[in-house]
Amino acid sequence: MKKIILIAAAALVMAACSNKQQTKNNENMKQELNLTQEWDKVFPLSEKVNHRKVTFETQYGLTLAADLYTPKDASGKLPAIAVSGPFGAVKEQCSGLYAMRMAERGFVALAFDPSYTGESSGEPRRTASPDINTEDFMAAVDFLSQLENVDPERIGIIGICGWGGIALNAAAADPRIKATVASTMYDIARISGNGYYDSEDKEESRHTAREAMGKQRLADPLAMAGGVIDPVPDDAPQFVKDYHAYYKTPRGYHKRSGNSNDGWRVIGTQAYANARFLYYINEIRSAVLVMHGEKAHSRYFGEAAYHYMVDGKAEGYNFIGKPNPNPDNKQLLIIPGATHCDLYDGGEGNYIPWDTLAEFFKKNL
Repeated sequence: MKKIILIAAAALVMAACSNKQQTKNNENMKQELNLTQEWDKVFPLSEKVNHRKVTFETQYGLTLAADLYTPKDASGKLPAIAVSGPFGAVKEQCSGLYAMRMAERGFVALAFDPSYTGESSGEPRRTASPDINTEDFMAAVDFLSQLENVDPERIGIIGICGWGGIALNAAAADPRIKATVASTMYDIARISGNGYYDSEDKEESRHTAREAMGKQRLADPLAMAGGVIDPVPDDAPQFVKDYHAYYKTPRGYHKRSGNSNDGWRVIGTQAYANARFLYYINEIRSAVLVMHGEKAHSRYFGEAAYHYMVDGKAEGYNFIGKPNPNPDNKQLLIIPGATHCDLYDGGEGNYIPWDTLAEFFKKNL
């Protein structure tokens, strides 16, 4: 008996030491960020919400910067939504607007800068990874789940543009996410590997691109490219003009946004080009709303993702899965007349159906 007691005591000591080490490791994960305290968003602060800057940690040891919006005069535990995107943008642009509009409608809403972006940590800047970006969303759910005014069983996410695809991947990976909106989504993995409209979906093209990436890594791995072209040539495609009208004008320009300035690392999406990370979205049991503009050049991404998610097969997806076990809570919403960038902030036609989004979350959270 004495031996058993000694063994048990030793186990408790080891557990305590382990817990202290874990706490120390968690503290070491935290990084001090130099957050601006001025209101520097591209939209005015609503009088219906409270706002504060916050930070939280990911399981990759990165600290993310975020804006937390809460409805004024709210009480009790509320449903919550984490928002990010577009790919290459910052929380002072579209994601912050989405979060604020949802807070106006009764949700605790968190708009965050992804890893390596904006005010969040991570070096070198403006790089990406399917795993790290999916973790960004899951870490946001961790953070929201621990807030006193949030019901951890009622958390959803919104992903805009490239983060629409990442949101779907996060929903497939994390059942804690009870409802997802993918707005004007891009599938970054698909376009990185296949080009627009799958025009480069062949081994020769991918091999050439891989060779170029290998040379770039040795020549200048920190080189940037992909910022919105300025000025825009008269013969540029309409969607390029639309990007310019948002990212390069007072409507949406922000000094920390890669899309508004010198873009993204040339090799920053190399991992996405060799991933098809939406493989399991046909197994998402929670509610999903895919929202796209009728005239968006990117509409095919959202429609294909929706059909693969529901049917297990779609054009542009080389793999075939089983139909979704819970298709009735999946919805494809096409906004008449809207372009890709109209769903960033509503555009001149006020195209974003804020109340429809709120009703979707209220029903499913």
